[in-house]
Amino acid sequence: MTTAQMDTSPVSTLSELRTDSDRLWQSLMTLAELGATPKGGVNRQALTELDRQARDLFIQWCKAEGCTIRIDAIGNIFARRAGTDPDAPAVMTGSHIDTQPTGGKFDGCFGVMAGLEVLRSLNQHDIKTRCPVEVVVWTNEEGCRFAPCMMGSGVHTGQLSLHEMLAQKDTDGVTAGEALDAIGYRGSDEIPRENVRAFFESHIEQGPILEDEETTIGVVMGALGQRWFDLSLTGQEAHAGPTPMSLRQDAMLGAAEITVAVNRIAIEHAPHGRGTVGVMQVHPGSRNVIPGQVNMTIDLRSLEPHSLTAMVAELKEVVEAVSQRHRLAFELTPTADFVPEHFADNCVNAVRNAASQLGYSHLDIVSGAGHDAIFMGRIAPAGMIFVPCEGGISHNEIENAAPKDLHAGCNVLFHAMLDQAEIVS
Repeated sequence: MTTAQMDTSPVSTLSELRTDSDRLWQSLMTLAELGATPKGGVNRQALTELDRQARDLFIQWCKAEGCTIRIDAIGNIFARRAGTDPDAPAVMTGSHIDTQPTGGKFDGCFGVMAGLEVLRSLNQHDIKTRCPVEVVVWTNEEGCRFAPCMMGSGVHTGQLSLHEMLAQKDTDGVTAGEALDAIGYRGSDEIPRENVRAFFESHIEQGPILEDEETTIGVVMGALGQRWFDLSLTGQEAHAGPTPMSLRQDAMLGAAEITVAVNRIAIEHAPHGRGTVGVMQVHPGSRNVIPGQVNMTIDLRSLEPHSLTAMVAELKEVVEAVSQRHRLAFELTPTADFVPEHFADNCVNAVRNAASQLGYSHLDIVSGAGHDAIFMGRIAPAGMIFVPCEGGISHNEIENAAPKDLHAGCNVLFHAMLDQAEIVS
């Protein structure tokens, strides 16, 4: 039985419309059974047999709601509920259902199940929209089995090459194309990029801000741009005892000063500056030998392009000055460059207005992580909805989110999509 066949609840005004909290939670818990780990998480990596089972389940649920299903060449799944105007652009939502090897129940999966719950609620309340409403499952967002991450949305939006992505190999030498064939999800449908009125992605925050602020909804303004570097510092190994401090060429000392500077640069570019040294390899790694070489990574992020450019310029100045002061050779190599993403005003306003009308506490926030909505924002108006996750923890089996917060995020998604899809009386 579809929800369209269920008894509909009488709703006197649009503002009274809500999604079903219990149904949303049950969908999430049922999905989490596929790849469940002993610690309460999920291991359902992209294009595995478990991923196939999850995809099959999603399609089964969407067909029960009367949706048509299309699958493209990289395996993205598009479930469409028809609108009254067949030529109208779609209002879309979605995320991913692949997980990290030690992933949680909510990362990505909440966005897909919230979209499914929107479809069910539209049917339950017999709501017709002028625009089609579509839920998408993006392929390989996590990037843990096949690099890079956000593969499906990247191909769909033209940011990544289909040919190159199908040729990506996992650690066993299996290509993404072979894995798609193995699970039967290499589709052939051509999905037009240009016929999208709005794209929304609901997601757990994966950070601690909402919980710390005791706020239910994050109105996502955009995503931080990212500039990554590998830095190699080369000095001279020497005995830690006989070598005076003034005569050392200590690569580790230089690395330490640069690490402190990365932190300072980020703080000076508040509120959206970020700076991280995530990896440091010290050679030769002996307690009584002055380090002669350090290889390290540097991750700089900001929401504003001019700020990110300034941060990079400051980093280069610091590296050169520190290297000169300590008589070190250096090599600073760029490894990633993602421009900042500002989400569309109509989508941001739709999220903010829905949160206000529904009475949820909310604040403007930015995403520090990559999401499929970032790629979608380059071809269509896009926005995101964040809800709190316990301790800000994600990509971890203990990842957790409160049912009431997930329900709130789903309700905001529902009303934001109704705002864009145009209800037909």
